[in-house]
Amino acid sequence: MNDLSRLIARAEALLERVESLLPPPDAGPDWKASTAFRWRKRGGRGHLEPVARPHRIRLKDLRNVDEQKRSIERNTRQFVEGKSANNVLLTGARGTGKSSLVKALLNQFAAKGLRLIEVDKHDLIDLPDIVDLVAQRGERFIVFCDDLSFEASEPGYKALKSILDGSVASTPDNVLLYATSNRRHLMPEFMDENLETKHVGGEIHPGETTEEKVSLSERFGLWLSFYPFGQDEYLAICAHWLREYGVPAAATEAAREEALQWALLRGSRSGRVAWQFARDYAGRHGGK
Repeated sequence: MNDLSRLIARAEALLERVESLLPPPDAGPDWKASTAFRWRKRGGRGHLEPVARPHRIRLKDLRNVDEQKRSIERNTRQFVEGKSANNVLLTGARGTGKSSLVKALLNQFAAKGLRLIEVDKHDLIDLPDIVDLVAQRGERFIVFCDDLSFEASEPGYKALKSILDGSVASTPDNVLLYATSNRRHLMPEFMDENLETKHVGGEIHPGETTEEKVSLSERFGLWLSFYPFGQDEYLAICAHWLREYGVPAAATEAAREEALQWALLRGSRSGRVAWQFARDYAGRHGGK
């Protein structure tokens, strides 16, 4: 009996030592600390980390994407007001404002209860845990995944499909998923997949591989496409940001040639390149 008591005592002491090495239980996020959060993994456990300084870009700062802006703003307004709304996939040319548009929506609707949770694509497998964390909250949550694309073997692919529309558990009404991607179908497409296409009764039926890849993007109810900017559009964006950085009108007009050379060197006339040029020009000419 004494041996058994000693064994129990030793086991309890060992458990205490092991417990001291384990991370403390997650007390949950501080919802008042921010309007934006990131999903972070540490020691195999995920948690929501408040973003100390959320991006302050505004909807009016985004130029030459008016149609896309109207569509996603309307969808988000419906969501914030408790009405039905769709998950959104923003695809197209790089630097045209896809991710900036999502961040601007947070600034537009944060006062009405909108919150943003940024999730890396490698952590999409944790989406069910994230949804469980926020399901009972009164706020409205956009789960945001930037630059989304998959290889066929990635585990986050199936997790995303289930959350969008395919799990036995329904997604709560206070959660939507917004994602950006340079690929319309989110996965690489190969020439040999066209060999799977069949012709039946004069109709074309894509192969199973193609159908599988298309099925993921089709689970987003709203698709928004973004296209490269022309020269005039690029210069208009440059002028906007130069004004925002306090560059006088005369200097803004004089910056035209430099703005074109900047774009030529970068190989792109995107909104991102225009913003970067304005920051450089304003810094050299006494702007903010």
